Amino acid sequence: MTLLKIIQVILVLAATGYVARQVRKPDRFIGRLFAELMNQSHSKLTDWGLSHVRIAKDFHILDVGCGGGRTIEKLAAMTPTGRIYGIDYASGSIATSRARNKRLIRDGRVEIQQAAVSRLPFATDAFDLVTAIETQYYWPDLVNDMREILRVLKPGGTLAVIAETYKGGSRDAALGPVMKLLGSPSLGVKEHRELFTQAGYTAVDVFEEHSRGWICVTGKKPDA
Repeated sequence: MTLLKIIQVILVLAATGYVARQVRKPDRFIGRLFAELMNQSHSKLTDWGLSHVRIAKDFHILDVGCGGGRTIEKLAAMTPTGRIYGIDYASGSIATSRARNKRLIRDGRVEIQQAAVSRLPFATDAFDLVTAIETQYYWPDLVNDMREILRVLKPGGTLAVIAETYKGGSRDAALGPVMKLLGSPSLGVKEHRELFTQAGYTAVDVFEEHSRGWICVTGKKPDA
């Protein structure tokens, strides 16, 4: 291999690694562009996933991994007397999400803060619904992070995990290698059910959009 080829390979690997890091944790500058792109690419997936969840107009909702803030905007429109909270551990996502929802934040209907799913800065039994859209791939400890979400849900409250790819889905062959590159776990329908059950959720339901390879998994916090 010539020196030029070696340099080209190094540059490609470096660029690939940089993109992978930005997808996982967008920073304040270039990461804001990634957050905006995710707003656009995940919009239809979000609409489909939320169609499987009951959302009352006065719900208090937490969006974990809020990214560019499009989901927060959608949830606020569905809950005119409710309140929406968003968390993300990436500074670029927080900046983009706050900019997109600045009017709702000013009106006191939305609050967005930088935090990790492993340690949510909220009281126990705080939310009617928690959403996690295209973010579960990056959680450091799936079972314990799911239990942390369970803590902040009200008894009878729902967690909805929505993703554009899963093991055994129609897009697995194409996107599976990408998720492996990102260091993300590959879960199928059975593994999702087992994860929710192991974390303490009941009434677990799985919805699949076979033509697009999407999945939505919901589970409830047991009533007190």
